[in-house]
Amino acid sequence: MPVYIATQAFLDGVDSVPFIWPILKTLPWLGVLYLAKIFFSGASNTFERNMHGKVVMVTGGTSGIGEAVVRGLATRGAQIVLLTQHVLGDPFIVEYIEDIRKDTDNQLITAEQVDLTSLHSIRTFATKWIDNAPPRRLDMVVLCANTQTPGSGAIKTTAEGVELNWQVNYLANFHLLSILSPALRAQPPDRDVRVLFGTCSSYMGGDLLHITQPSAPTQSKSSKAKSTSSAQQIQEPTKLSPGNAYATSKLALTTFALAFTKHLSTYKRPDGSPSNTKVLLVDPGFCRTPGTRRWLTWGSLTGLLFYLLLYPIWYLILKSPDMGSQSFLFAAMAEKFRGVGKDYGRDARGAVLIKECKERRFERLETVEDEVAQKALWEFSERMVQEAEKRGALERARVKREEQEVREEGVAVKEMEDYKAKVGKSEGVKKEGSRRSKKAG
Repeated sequence: MPVYIATQAFLDGVDSVPFIWPILKTLPWLGVLYLAKIFFSGASNTFERNMHGKVVMVTGGTSGIGEAVVRGLATRGAQIVLLTQHVLGDPFIVEYIEDIRKDTDNQLITAEQVDLTSLHSIRTFATKWIDNAPPRRLDMVVLCANTQTPGSGAIKTTAEGVELNWQVNYLANFHLLSILSPALRAQPPDRDVRVLFGTCSSYMGGDLLHITQPSAPTQSKSSKAKSTSSAQQIQEPTKLSPGNAYATSKLALTTFALAFTKHLSTYKRPDGSPSNTKVLLVDPGFCRTPGTRRWLTWGSLTGLLFYLLLYPIWYLILKSPDMGSQSFLFAAMAEKFRGVGKDYGRDARGAVLIKECKERRFERLETVEDEVAQKALWEFSERMVQEAEKRGALERARVKREEQEVREEGVAVKEMEDYKAKVGKSEGVKKEGSRRSKKAG
């Protein structure tokens, strides 16, 4: 067909081809859209690595970017351990694992039930993982789990009394890695171990002043006047809101990632080798994921309607989950991040921020690289975990007690019904016997 049209245009003139001029006018615009799509899709990972035999633990691996990361690693032969909130017998997770195994031709895909909104669930899994001799192999931890309360929504808390964004985006990762750190440090010195944190640029708008800044003591009017003239002023923490809660959780995650690097590097291995665990933070950019959709729609039906009406625009400027996973795959496979000591990636400090398959400079350095802020956040998180687990234990005990009472009440009711039934039968037998005796008399 193209040859025929070109021949006709050459022999009979361009005007002889139907609709030729509208087509020629449209082609440049289609080219612009194509180039714009390539630009917004971002960079692709060009590194490859043999992942056969590697054990990779993944959170948030059942949807969005996490699913794309799981597929990318499984295709290269990695053994995937999915941490999911679903019961392992749930048809969804069963079919999902079967699909991944079939699509990637990799049968080493398993799942463990871990509810990231429950510190007790995380501790149960993590302690079970490290309670093994010799230590279980663990080559990589990929933390993709993420949640965000819509702007129009109310602040939510978990059953243990922790704000939902803070729990899933930060505290769950802190708790998981704090328990798993012995397993990471116990890996052989020649093993390339990496921990990948999923983050985003919203951390620049976070606020940790309620943690890193000491509370202001009660002051008299004269002391207040003197304090206002001092160079350092105690700033007021930002008021908690859904947007601020998400940004603060990401700032805490970034700060913890840098502190976790130091935590691993200060450990003295029995063999005298330096730390072989690399910590990398990955910013995938804006992607067409369920989380981004909730953010754009503000969790409302009206917002969803506008999202659908403007979907061609979102399709153009937002990455697909597969393209969003490219920076994760780059962090998992790039040879430059292999090594320890002075060859520890970019520098000996360890943690690296990756975006568009390139190393980036951290923002908010006054917070994320401040050792005092890192220590304050770590201690605050430990106290929060302890308090939340106590509340969770009390709540579980209360629920268990109520369930026991319900069971005991059910047993008592059943025993009473059985007793009444037996008494009724015996009385009926006695009455019938008395009638027969009367008739016989």
